[in-house]
Amino acid sequence: MKYVLVTGGVVSGLGKGVTASSIGVVLKACGLRVTSIKIDPYLNTDAGTMSPFEHGEVFVLDDGGEVDLDLGNYERFLDVTLTKENNITTGKIYQSVLHKERKGDFLGKTVQVVPHITDAIKERIESVAHVPVDGKEGPADVCVIELGGTVGDIESMPFIEALRQLFFSVGHDNFCLIHVSLIPVLGVVGEQKTKPTQHSVRELRALGLTPHLLACRSAQPLLDNTKQKLSQFCHVPAANILNIHDVPNIWHIPLLLRNQNAHHSILKQLDLLSIATPPDLEAWTRMAETFDNLTDSVRIAMVGKYVGLTDSYLSVVKALLHACIACSLKPSIDWIAASDLEDDSAESAPEAHAAAWKTLRNAECVLVPGGFGDRGVSGMILAAKYARENNVPYLGICLGMQISVIEYARSVLGFERANSAEFDKETPNPVVIFMPEGSRTHMGSTMRLGSRRTLFQTTDCVTSKLYCNAQYVDERHRHRYEVNPDIIEVLEEAGLKFVGKDETGKRMEVLELPGHPFYVGVQFHPEFKSRPGKPSAPFLGLILSAKGQLEAYLNRHQNGS
Repeated sequence: MKYVLVTGGVVSGLGKGVTASSIGVVLKACGLRVTSIKIDPYLNTDAGTMSPFEHGEVFVLDDGGEVDLDLGNYERFLDVTLTKENNITTGKIYQSVLHKERKGDFLGKTVQVVPHITDAIKERIESVAHVPVDGKEGPADVCVIELGGTVGDIESMPFIEALRQLFFSVGHDNFCLIHVSLIPVLGVVGEQKTKPTQHSVRELRALGLTPHLLACRSAQPLLDNTKQKLSQFCHVPAANILNIHDVPNIWHIPLLLRNQNAHHSILKQLDLLSIATPPDLEAWTRMAETFDNLTDSVRIAMVGKYVGLTDSYLSVVKALLHACIACSLKPSIDWIAASDLEDDSAESAPEAHAAAWKTLRNAECVLVPGGFGDRGVSGMILAAKYARENNVPYLGICLGMQISVIEYARSVLGFERANSAEFDKETPNPVVIFMPEGSRTHMGSTMRLGSRRTLFQTTDCVTSKLYCNAQYVDERHRHRYEVNPDIIEVLEEAGLKFVGKDETGKRMEVLELPGHPFYVGVQFHPEFKSRPGKPSAPFLGLILSAKGQLEAYLNRHQNGS
């Protein structure tokens, strides 16, 4: 097994995840099989209980793993299916070591960070690296490891020590270290400064790891004298200093690496030049250039709770991008804080209230994504009502689907206090209820998680047609509340149709409103399986409908064209 380790220095948020993903893309384009591991040094066992404001969205895998959003980047860029084991956290490592200690597996020895924690890290990395993730048999050729955080952080020290030991044990030809660092430009002087990177590399070398390549993040391309200075003081050949400057879209990053011969430097370090082929990135180039050249756009109102941090909805944004590009459109996302739509905000923040409603009315379609808790729910209900009554295309995901059910029960059935048991435990009309198998005492990994099958009750529905007339679909879930099965008959008699259900037939998965241009709610999260060039069906339907092209698209595909 060959390992490529990506570390970060100077500041966090440099784009290590995109860099690691892009390195994987270039190596895959050279004919190699690639897998990925993300190391998160936090003490949480997984990302499941973390607020989106803390760490961005929680990405959900097929096996139900709640993981860091960077694994979403790996899956989208490399088109692989990862497992929860591909996300290693301090919490998981300590939990496994302490479990062994309680069992007595250490035979009375004093359990310490070195060697017991570091050994556990190495064993976990080596075992996970050998698990195939691309649907083929046998291990991958290269494992790209991203170490979260910044070099020098206290919490990442055991991982750096374990990786140093791993480098020593696997040998020089099987390990390549790429250090991502920042090259700032001071406004007054206008000079590219190398000192922060020098200090970062010095700290890394003091810990026993010397970078083979430097990936320098900057606003503008690196100057030659900056490269020479970095080479001289960081002990890295000038040819191995890569510049990842700002680009129009992130799909340019693999092309940027290819154009700087990053693949040659990595393959040379890993002694893979003899078996690798020249990188074939034609499809990737077409995709990046297509996006750059798009002129027409579609206005999408995203009504959510966590709009202050766009990473909270990263996969939703990417899924919209994939769907828009398939329709030759550029996404223009208008972020609306759901609470700004509520009647209360008309008094407390009249300007924000007016601006939110103006944005909603100017949108060509409305999307209400997933979320937890009651903040902003009233605003989401108003957005769903506006879309339903004004024939504006609407897609509700997870909570967004439940919102559309609550709104329909209130407005059409006349159940004024209809609500979810999550928001009002005393509601006389609980149209959304707590799932029987959920836990009320433990939050982590107690939801309905991972890939589950949805059976379409008829192929004569918009959603089934968008999924190429499929009779069923496997999508990823993350919820602990569901539509109350006791209310389904009444809702359907009033016009709302539940066209997708789980295998028991009692759990509602997809709803549609016949006669509306596009009013769809899905209990699952289709955004997690959207890929560049392979857009998610519900998102594609939303964008097509926003431009009045849905019917023509479905007719074309019905006729097999």
